[in-house]
Amino acid sequence: MSAVLDSSVALAWVYAEETTDAIRHVFDLVSQAGAWVPSLWRLEVANILEMGVRRGRHDARFRDATLADLELLPIHVDPETDRWAWKATLRLAEHHRLTLYDAAYLELAERRRLPLATLDRDLRTAADSEGIQVLGIDP
Repeated sequence: MSAVLDSSVALAWVYAEETTDAIRHVFDLVSQAGAWVPSLWRLEVANILEMGVRRGRHDARFRDATLADLELLPIHVDPETDRWAWKATLRLAEHHRLTLYDAAYLELAERRRLPLATLDRDLRTAADSEGIQVLGIDP
């Protein structure tokens, strides 16, 4: 089984103090079966890591090593994120009062019929209401 992976789970895996058993489970799943991400994922992950450099959480070597490690995972960038932005994604954002960025993960999980790995509370609630399995939180 594959999953849609959002940046919150990816970064919880990266930062040891945020890693839980549920996060380890998601990354075992991703390592074995791969994951799908919307086209904004790489920008979002790189931006968060760059902000960590600027705020002194870690240095540029950590950022670059993290991106190199993430690049080794079988993560597939969805080529149709843009196509759905003004249609299904916008409707999901409106209905669930999400940002379009978060709704892109929800739309992708719904369209590909995959579980969604996220730590974002609002996104988890929206996924639950759409009948999408949610991964990433310890039971």
